[in-house]
Amino acid sequence: MAYHYEDCVITGIQNINENVKRFFIKFPETVSFHFTPGQFVMLNLPIEAKVTNRSYSIASPPSGDNVFELVIVLNPKGMGTPYLWEKARVGDTIKVSKALGKFSLPAEIEYDLCFICTGTGIAPLRSMVMHIFNHQIPHRNIYMVSGNRWVKDILYREEMEMLSVKHPEFRFIPVLSRENPGWTGHKGYVHPVYEELFSDKRPGYFYLCGWKDMLKEARSRLNQMGYNRQFVKFESYD
Repeated sequence: MAYHYEDCVITGIQNINENVKRFFIKFPETVSFHFTPGQFVMLNLPIEAKVTNRSYSIASPPSGDNVFELVIVLNPKGMGTPYLWEKARVGDTIKVSKALGKFSLPAEIEYDLCFICTGTGIAPLRSMVMHIFNHQIPHRNIYMVSGNRWVKDILYREEMEMLSVKHPEFRFIPVLSRENPGWTGHKGYVHPVYEELFSDKRPGYFYLCGWKDMLKEARSRLNQMGYNRQFVKFESYD
């Protein structure tokens, strides 16, 4: 599929840890850039590969200022992220498509929301959560179950914890799969967490984003719990 790309500018790069960076990118003033929380963009990178575009979910909520954020994990075996790590600098021009994808919130949030993610899969879910609170969209309970290996991998931790203080109906639940000395939170994988949260099988919307293995298992478990496709949306990150 052929995409139309605009010349955008990298306005900021922030190192989260050795494997994750935040990229802030701005569309030119002559272009009106709109997106729905949950959508992604394609970056067309100057790399010597058969396919030069890469898709990344937008991590920021719509702001109306043509600026958006991507949170990207390094794949040393690939070509796209090594280019961004080694070559991309603040002030550089980068080719970006319009917003794409249909991973989005329901028109009306009638039931509890359960966001389930691993790693940088938190990106589109963060966009959704912040959009709900920024625009005071009517909602019920919201859960963000975020699976990672290590404490250092928990993305947006401080921000999510602050949101949970400000909005008591929002719970941020990080889950770590490796032994982290001093960690008193949830251990293991994300699945037992949402199964316990929804053990009463009440109606809910489930949004999954992350590693394919997690998505496959979560979809299977949620189906066994009685939640059909209508209430389970997913986006793969492999």
